Amino acid sequence: MPRSSNSPPAKGGPVTLAMVARRAGVSPQTVSNAINSPDLLRPETLDRVRRTIDEMGYRPSRAAQTLRTRSSRLIGYGIQPSPFSYPVLDRFLHAVSQAADEAGYRILLFACPPGGPTLDGYEELLDQHEVDAFVLSGTEHGDPRQAWLAKRSVPFVSFGRMWSGRQIGDWVDVDGASGTDAAVEHLVALGHRKIAFLGWERGSSGAGDDRAAGWQRAMRRHGLSTRGRRGQSVNDIDAAGAAAKPLLDAGATAVVAASDMLALGCYRALRERGAVPGRDVSVVGFDDSPTAELLSPELSSLAQPLEQVGRECVRLLLARLAAPDAEAERILLEPSLVARDSTAGPPPPGG
Repeated sequence: MPRSSNSPPAKGGPVTLAMVARRAGVSPQTVSNAINSPDLLRPETLDRVRRTIDEMGYRPSRAAQTLRTRSSRLIGYGIQPSPFSYPVLDRFLHAVSQAADEAGYRILLFACPPGGPTLDGYEELLDQHEVDAFVLSGTEHGDPRQAWLAKRSVPFVSFGRMWSGRQIGDWVDVDGASGTDAAVEHLVALGHRKIAFLGWERGSSGAGDDRAAGWQRAMRRHGLSTRGRRGQSVNDIDAAGAAAKPLLDAGATAVVAASDMLALGCYRALRERGAVPGRDVSVVGFDDSPTAELLSPELSSLAQPLEQVGRECVRLLLARLAAPDAEAERILLEPSLVARDSTAGPPPPGG
């Protein structure tokens, strides 16, 4: 028996655009317009075609859409080894991938070499027309990517500010200075006056310098001395522990660290001298990594709003794709202090 035009396709066979057109009683071009140029159709026709597409489970060919629109629906993201904040970047990637997926895009990952931001991988993807835009992270001093992409009119958004030179393009960032300022306020309220900062080497990280500036600002506001209270380290537990020792020797009753990894080094230094974080010296980390809640005592830390960062990055990027010449938008979000057992009042004198 011949199959009617309203019957579903043969079992296992793909639904084609022509099948949808026959079912909806329109031309194949009308179905194409409903998918790619819906504004060309009358509302009742568009509604009928869309209902038919849903009923039949038709899915347009990605390759055909790319050829018609020159859009891959792919956003490039370079995986860049970072000595400072790799747990954060993992969580950020999950957040931005989810937001992109909800907008009908996919994230295309590619490897970047270690040693700081470079253009490796970006030019190749553009030459092959494999991506529509880029999301950048790990922005640092001398980062060449923003200016290079802007010069070629390639849409991008950065998780992180440009730390040197004029600001280029759209970005979303977390206000590290505000976070460490809030950490100092928390410790001052608990009664601390000798508050040290354990960070990365000056000039090695824009985010690190920003976090140090917030600590320094709050200390000065309260008339507290910063002399001899700033330690520097790479993002390594052993190195951070060594850098924390002079701060503890100088009598610091609290330490604000630029990352949870540095805070772990401070934990190690305290335990080597038989002291307990929170009881003897308060410690605050930054990033609120999963490790923070697993430590004993649990680590107070500054949490970055990464889900919001991801959503905002995708929103700005979609807006840039829709309006390439629009004025750049920059968003600075506040971290939040998660107080746990590693912060308490200072021990009594001689205690």
